[in-house]
Formats: sequence, C-alpha cells, structure tokens
Amino acid sequence: MSDGYAAVAAAAADAAGAVIGRYFRALPDVVTKSDDSPVTLADQGAEAAIRAVLAERTPAFGIIGEEMGGVARGRFTWVVDPIDGTRAFITGRPIFATLIALLDEGVPVLGLIDQPITGERWLADGGVLQFSGRHGRAGCRRLTALADAELSCTAPEMFEPAQHVKFGRLAAACRRVTYGGDAYAYGLLALGQIDVIAEAGLKPWDWAAVVPVIEAAGGSVTDWQGRRLTLDSPGEVLALGDRAMLGGVLAALG
Repeated sequence: MSDGYAAVAAAAADAAGAVIGRYFRALPDVVTKSDDSPVTLADQGAEAAIRAVLAERTPAFGIIGEEMGGVARGRFTWVVDPIDGTRAFITGRPIFATLIALLDEGVPVLGLIDQPITGERWLADGGVLQFSGRHGRAGCRRLTALADAELSCTAPEMFEPAQHVKFGRLAAACRRVTYGGDAYAYGLLALGQIDVIAEAGLKPWDWAAVVPVIEAAGGSVTDWQGRRLTLDSPGEVLALGDRAMLGGVLAALG
C-alpha cells in the first residue's frame, strides 16, 4: 500500500517495543485469562501503546486487539497482537513477537512481525518484504520434495484429537518437526529457515500480520484445506515457504 501506513505500523511497533523492553526478564505478574492463556502488564501496556499511535495517525480506522477487543470498522481495520508468545516472554525467551496487520475490506494487505529484544523486524507492504536483522535474508526456500521440509508448530497441545492425527501424518512426511516459536516461527519461514507451519486454534490477531509477510517472501498462508483465511476462519493455519508443496502437504494432512 501507499499512504504511509507502513510507517504508522513501524511507529506503533516501536512504541510497543519500548514497553516490552522494560518488562522483559523482569518477572512480571501473570494473570490467567478465561481461555487459560496468560497475560501480563507487558501485553496490556504494549497494546495500549500501539493503539495510541494507531488512533492518533489513523483515527477513522477500526482496531481489533487480543487484549482490548474491538471490531472491524469501515474499509480499513488494524489487527494487533502485542505479544504473540506470552509464555515465551514470561520465561525469558526472545521468540515472542509483536504483530500488527492492516486489513483492507477484511484482507491483510500490510503485515509487521517485530521481535524487540533481538532487533528483528519483518515488514511487508505492497507485496514487498523488508527484513531488519543481523542474520538472515528475506525469501522463502524452494524444495524438491516434502521429505526435505522442516516442519514447525508452537505446541502439539493446540490440536484437537483429529487434528493431532492429521498433524502426525504431515510430520511423518517431512524431514523433522520442531516445536515452539509462536509468530517468530513465521518470520523464520520468511527467511527460509522453516518450510512448513501447521497450527490450529489461531485467532485473526495470530495470523493476520503473517499473511502479507510470508506471501511477500514467496510463500503462502491458507487453512488446512488450502483456502484463503478470513476473519471467520475456524483457526487452522497452514504456512508454506514453497507454494508448489501445497498439494503434497494437503494430501499428507488427509
């Protein structure tokens, strides 16, 4: 997109990073939400900081955030997860990420993944991905066979029994599977370090920002049936670095 929205997203991520940095490895108090997921003052403060920037710079846009809710409004809506990977944050591991997406009529057109501790940032706008970090280069990896693929998932506990069976079939078809990473893993896929991510139970703030990033890097993000994600999608997410592998991955999932 044009209109400077990428700069708005970057400013919002900077504001969130300043809050997160104050709490990282400072053992903040943890509250368990109604869905059994954890939340800290860092999550809440970072989302408030993001919202302040977005409201000032784009007052007519809707905002949906994990911690403070919201609804789509008009043509443009921001979708925000201040700390995707709160469990990693709580335990002092820098593999969480701030996610900021801009939706145009429900379609993610701008995405930002920010890791404020390592100083890495993925920003996709207008089909172009910019990666800021000391190690790695933007671009997904091409595969000759699914058997060569690195598969990733945040945790097997996110699957229902039937999904767990499907994931097991996919894992058997890939080279190996690693767990952990939350949104940071999607950034690694956009650098060619990971080839396939299959997850379930995700909300729009979990996936909206990663869609433009991975697509700009040459990959794809769909549900487990190969369909484009929408705000009404049930939460199964499949990210591929090599779009040509989609048929094989869907066959493995069954």
